[in-house]
Amino acid sequence: MEKFVTLTSTVVPLPIENVDTDQIIPARFLKATTREGFGDNLFRDWRYDKENNPVPSFVLNQDTYSGQILVAGKNFGSGSSREHAAWAISGYGFRVVVSSFFADIFKGNSLNNGLLPVVVSPEFLAEIFETVTSDPKTTLTVDLQNQKITNNATGKSENFEINAYKKDCLLNGLDDIDYLLSNKTKIEAYEAARK
Repeated sequence: MEKFVTLTSTVVPLPIENVDTDQIIPARFLKATTREGFGDNLFRDWRYDKENNPVPSFVLNQDTYSGQILVAGKNFGSGSSREHAAWAISGYGFRVVVSSFFADIFKGNSLNNGLLPVVVSPEFLAEIFETVTSDPKTTLTVDLQNQKITNNATGKSENFEINAYKKDCLLNGLDDIDYLLSNKTKIEAYEAARK
């Protein structure tokens, strides 16, 4: 995984609440067993009509917004557990998803796959949507080390929570297996001491 320390980026606003994993990546695209190609089908049924033409009104089909941060409405990632949802978001190019609430399973799947879910207050989320709508060039800075997100248009910041283990993994670009391998010497020493 790529290390995550600090990211400053423009954002893509998706002010829709209760976005479930089937809306993020429809079930018909879950046949693959590797991560490649899922970004192409992110929000597929919202991005394209039945004839596979781009829907001009959908935010990912507009040149107005771009960036590595997706800002979503409350209760993002609800529904069935599918790691593919995190794969699709990352595969599209997002490194961070910001919302006022994430479904626990989606949050865990995201952290396991190098995608940082940042929970902010409803008031701060509303402010982000307002400033991005006013100026699509608005940027956010996400500082994982200090667990702080800043709206650079207003200068306002909020701290966010993250599991210490997952924070360490993201900062060092490690998945769970890499983390175990990085501690191989300690594990072997512990096992040797127990004999």
